[in-house]
Amino acid sequence: MVSTPNRSFSGDRSTRRSLLRLGVVAVVGFVFAGCPTVAPTDYAYLNDEIRDEMSKVGLGPGDVFQVTVYNEEELSGTYRVSPEGSIHFPLINEVKVEGMTPNEIEARIRDRLQDGFIREPSVSIFVKEYNSKKVFVLGEVVRPGTFPFSAGMNIVEAVTLAGGFKDSASSNNVVVTRKTADGEQRIAVPVEKITEGLATNLALTPGDIIYVPDSLL
Repeated sequence: MVSTPNRSFSGDRSTRRSLLRLGVVAVVGFVFAGCPTVAPTDYAYLNDEIRDEMSKVGLGPGDVFQVTVYNEEELSGTYRVSPEGSIHFPLINEVKVEGMTPNEIEARIRDRLQDGFIREPSVSIFVKEYNSKKVFVLGEVVRPGTFPFSAGMNIVEAVTLAGGFKDSASSNNVVVTRKTADGEQRIAVPVEKITEGLATNLALTPGDIIYVPDSLL
């Protein structure tokens, strides 16, 4: 009987890296088993969900929004919420808006204008910058940290703000943790495939936590 000496695995770096990537995928699948998840390329139906969530977000100091009053060009303009949580609006002066949703601000401005200034004013609001709201980018990025949320922000923009991926990043196994009215949701996002045009980008909401795992763990 001929014995064969034990030999440890010593494949080349690319082979080890591929196996480790598979390991990361397996771990991610195990960790999030049983939790609400979204398939990596199936984000289209999230648009209505995100719009609904954003409509419930109250504004705070530093946020910027555009007010349009139909047929009243001199009253239409862009406003930044002051540190005191208010804006100064023509005719009606100071308007407290901190903590109010866009729909609530529309109603407040409309009611104030209708009270002795304009008959049945039509007011609409579009939020341009959510400076009081943040997203968090953690893990294998160049500059992990907290970043201001902006209207229409997506995951590629957030990773770019964080300086991009490190060489060790598992860029197709990024996980976004999001708080919704129904609880915490975790979304697997193949960011590298998005940048290659092979997957749909993911729109972010305030408070999203983006975690980029290490491909070598």
